[in-house]
Amino acid sequence: MDWFTAPEYWTSRLVFQRALAGVYLVAFLTAALQFRALMGERGMLPVPRFVEQVPFRRAPSLFHLHYSDRFFAACAWAGCAVSAALLAGLDSRLPLWAAMLLWFLPWMLYLSIVNVGQTWYAFGWESLLLEVGFLAVLLGNDEVAPPVLVLFLLRWILFRVEFGAGLIKMRGDECWRKLTCLDHHHETQPMPGPLSWFFHHLPRPVHRVEVAANHVTQLAVPVLLFTPQPIATAAASLMLLTQLWLVLSGNFSWLNWITIVLALSAVRFPSDPPSPGPGPAPLWYEVVVLAVGVLLVGLSCQPVRNMISRRQIMNRSFDPLHLVNSYGAFGSVSRIRYEVVVEGTADDAPREDSDWREYEFKGKPSDPRRWPRQFAPYHLRLDWMMWFAALSPAYAGTWFGALVERLLENDRDTLKLLRRSPFPADAPPRFVRARLFRYRYTTWRELRETGACWERTYVREYLPPTRLTGVAQRS
Repeated sequence: MDWFTAPEYWTSRLVFQRALAGVYLVAFLTAALQFRALMGERGMLPVPRFVEQVPFRRAPSLFHLHYSDRFFAACAWAGCAVSAALLAGLDSRLPLWAAMLLWFLPWMLYLSIVNVGQTWYAFGWESLLLEVGFLAVLLGNDEVAPPVLVLFLLRWILFRVEFGAGLIKMRGDECWRKLTCLDHHHETQPMPGPLSWFFHHLPRPVHRVEVAANHVTQLAVPVLLFTPQPIATAAASLMLLTQLWLVLSGNFSWLNWITIVLALSAVRFPSDPPSPGPGPAPLWYEVVVLAVGVLLVGLSCQPVRNMISRRQIMNRSFDPLHLVNSYGAFGSVSRIRYEVVVEGTADDAPREDSDWREYEFKGKPSDPRRWPRQFAPYHLRLDWMMWFAALSPAYAGTWFGALVERLLENDRDTLKLLRRSPFPADAPPRFVRARLFRYRYTTWRELRETGACWERTYVREYLPPTRLTGVAQRS
C-alpha cells in the first residue's frame, strides 16, 4: 500500500528512535540506582506490600509474578542494556519482527516498574514515556518505511502534551492569564537548575514575553502539526526550541527531553532513504499497525473529553497499560517557596540548643550557599517528593515517617539518595526532626556580599524530634 508508509520520514524515524532509546536508558538507570531505598523489600514503600494489595488487572507488572530486590535490579539493568543496544542501532540490523520485539521489551519492563512505583512514579513523564514507547514498537526498522498512521499518532501525542498543558494553565492560575506567573515560577519550581537564579532575575517585561510565547506555543502552534510540510516542521521546531529553553531554566526530569523526542518525529529532515530503499511492508505488519492504531484512536476519546472539560485533570492514565493519557503541568504556580529541612542530633535529650546537624539533599535547596546543579534528565525522585512535602504534609503521609526511620538507622541505601549525611556510618543520630523554612532567591547585591543564592527564614516545626522507638516499625 503506497499510502501506508512515508519514506520521506526515514531520517526522522532514525533520529526519533535513537533519541527515545537515550531517554529509556536514563529512565532505567534512575530505577536501578534508586529503587532499593524507595520501594525495595526494605524500602519506604515496599513493592511486596503493594502487590499484595493491588491486583494484577489494575497494575499489570512482572513483579506480581515474583519480586525480590535482585529480580528488580536485573529487570532495571536489563532495561539499560536493551536501551543501549537500541541507541547503538541494533534494531536496524534485525528482521522487522525481531526489531519490534526488541522495542517491546523496554516498554514491558518499564511498565512493570511504573505500575508498582506508587508515589515515586506518579509523574506525567512516566506515562508519556510508556505511551511514546508503545508506538515505537510499531514504527518499524530499515526493512520498511515509517507508517503514516504511527507518525500521525506521535503528533497526536505531542498535540495533547502541549495543548493540554496550555489549557490547564488558562483554566487554572490567574497569573497565566495576567502573564505574571514567571515572576514566581523560576524561584518556586520543584527543582531549580544552575541557571534558574538568573532566569528569575530577568526583567519583568521579559517574563511577560515568556508567558505570552508559552501560550502561543501551547495553544496555537500544536494545530499546525497536522498541516502540510514545511509548516509542520516549523511548528515542531518551535516546540523544540521552547523545550530547550525550559531545559535551561530548571530540572524537570526527562519531561522536556521526551517532548523534544516527539517533536523530532514531526520534523522532516532533508534526506532520502539509503539505497537500496526499503521493501513493501508485509501484510501482517500492516494489519497489526492498523488494528493497534484504531484501538489507540478509540482510547483517545477519554483524554479528549478531559481536555475540553472545565474540570480538566492533569497527568491521568485512563488504562492500566498507559496507552493513552492526559497531560499538563503547573496549572497553579506557588508564590512562596517552602523547604523541609531535616536535621539529626546525637544528644541524649533533644533540646533547641542541641547539636542539630542538617542532612543535605542532592538536588533540592538546602544550604543557602550551595548553587543548584543540573541533574535532568536524570530524576531525583526523593528530592522531588520533598518539594511536594513542603507544599503540604498530606503529600508526605505515606513515606516521610519511613524516611525518618531509615535516617535514624543510618540505612545505607537511603543515605545514597542524599548528598551528605552529617553522621558517621557507625554512629546514627538519636533523634531526627524536620523544620519548615521559607526560601527566596537573593538579590544581585546579596549574592555579591554573601555568596549565597538563597536566603531562608524559619517558619515552623514540621516534625518534632523523633527517635527510633517513636516511629512505626516495618511490617
